[in-house]
Amino acid sequence: MSSVGRFSGKHGLVTGGTSGIGAGIAAAFLREGATVTVTGLTEAEVGAVPPIAGLSAVALDVSNEAAIRELVGGMPRLDFLVNAAGMLLRQGREFDPVSFAKVVDVNLTGMMRVCVACRELLARNGGAIVNIASMLSYFGGGHAPAYSASKGGVVQLTKSLAIAWAADNIRVNAVAPGWIATALTKPLREDPVRSQAILDRTPMKRWGTPDDVAGPALFLCSPEAAFVTGACLTADGGYSVM
Repeated sequence: MSSVGRFSGKHGLVTGGTSGIGAGIAAAFLREGATVTVTGLTEAEVGAVPPIAGLSAVALDVSNEAAIRELVGGMPRLDFLVNAAGMLLRQGREFDPVSFAKVVDVNLTGMMRVCVACRELLARNGGAIVNIASMLSYFGGGHAPAYSASKGGVVQLTKSLAIAWAADNIRVNAVAPGWIATALTKPLREDPVRSQAILDRTPMKRWGTPDDVAGPALFLCSPEAAFVTGACLTADGGYSVM
């Protein structure tokens, strides 16, 4: 990857960066000259990451605070953090209280664990955090109560950390993606009825891509967003305004 770009000389951590939206964001930072560490839940996910200059991949369970601190403790510097690790359970499983708690622990509490572990390193260089929220941060999700509740919490966590850590010169923002073409949404995209219903409500008449989320993430971590904190940028092709 090129060493010339807005983030040349910078290093970032992207949790959940081995696939989907996280991988798209990591690739965008690499194109802008950064070095990036991405995490995936399993060794298999990490092993599937292609060898790319400036990119390293590590297995990490964001439910494991000790593992998070070990990973961050080995980093000489950290300029930006993107929290993209998350999970969703289908077929009504999120209505089970134990499963509900697991989803919230990964999507929300796990995000907090990573933020807290990275705070000191980010403060050294006036770093930035971008949390991946969702359109379900604002809409109810009858099929996914835990996912929806956790993503609603992500927006409030983002605002709260923006206030708490402004004195450390750490900016904390979020991006709320809409319908993005990833493995997570593959079943919907392959269902012609559901997919068409989504496209009919989306003014831009297409599914989003990970690059559509990467652009806002780059902006929020860049000097151009130096006075932006506590914000949540929506990237949904207009779906939420209909």
